[in-house]
Amino acid sequence: MKEALFTVGMKVRDYECDMQGIVNNAVFQNYLETARHDFLLSRDVDFADLTARGIIVIVTRAELDYKKPLRSGNHFEVTVIAEQVSRLKIAFKQTIRLQGCDELVMEAIVYAVALKDFKKPFFPEELKALL
Repeated sequence: MKEALFTVGMKVRDYECDMQGIVNNAVFQNYLETARHDFLLSRDVDFADLTARGIIVIVTRAELDYKKPLRSGNHFEVTVIAEQVSRLKIAFKQTIRLQGCDELVMEAIVYAVALKDFKKPFFPEELKALL
């Protein structure tokens, strides 16, 4: 992957762990989404504002490659890189790495498209600004 355009630090909370004491696989989607929303805000794109204006950004596909578990109390960083992958589709290439040792925990690509009022797909200027 290219050098990260955006990085946010996070910490695993106890309630995110399953019976084995590791972060439940579904929780990783929350980490990735939080980082994407923070990335948008860092570029002056407010997800809630987009929605209020009828620009609906939806995930169409998520590829998640788990490399190492996270445990309660782990500090980690999530990176985000945005790339336009087709006329209408954007891909958010993301990683999760342990802080301090830089060990790779996850690689992910999350694909999304924008719809105007849940109808017509288009690539809005707000998404172009992320590239």
